[in-house]
Amino acid sequence: MSYGPGRGPGPSPLADAALSDLLAVHRMGVLALTTAAGTPHLSTVAQHWDPAERVVRISTTADRLKVRLARRRPIGALHVSTPDFLAFAVAEGTAELSPVSEVPGDAAGRELLSLDGPYERAEDEEAFLKQMVADRRLVLRLRVTRLYGTALAVS
Repeated sequence: MSYGPGRGPGPSPLADAALSDLLAVHRMGVLALTTAAGTPHLSTVAQHWDPAERVVRISTTADRLKVRLARRRPIGALHVSTPDFLAFAVAEGTAELSPVSEVPGDAAGRELLSLDGPYERAEDEEAFLKQMVADRRLVLRLRVTRLYGTALAVS
C-alpha cells in the first residue's frame, strides 16, 4: 500500500527511549523560544542531548537573540527530526544559561569543550578554550520536563 492523504497508517507516538535516541543521533534541531510580543522565535542549532541528566546543551554567543529571550522567559522547546521527516522528537523545558567563558579553561569553557569532544593535542584544546573566550560563548541548557514525538511507518 502506498502512503498518501487518507491512506495508510497514522503517526504512532514514540516511547521515551526512542525519543531519547532521536535526540542523541540527530545533532541539528530547531530551538523555539518566545519573543516579548508572544511570537515564537526559531533558531537552527547544533545540540547535544544528555539523556542521564535530561538536558539539551547548545553552544551560543552572548550577543544572540536566543540568549536575551532565554533570560527574559526561560521556557523553550527543541524540535529534532529524521532526515526524511517521518519521525520527530520535541524536548520542552526550562532554559538556563551558563556564565560567558571569560578565562580559558573556566567552567563555561570546559562545558563547551565537552560538547565539542576531546582533543588529542593539548595545544588544540588550549586554542579551543581561548576561542570560546574570544567568541564570548556560553551554554544554553534546556532542562527537559516533557518529551514527545511520533513516527510514521510508510512502505
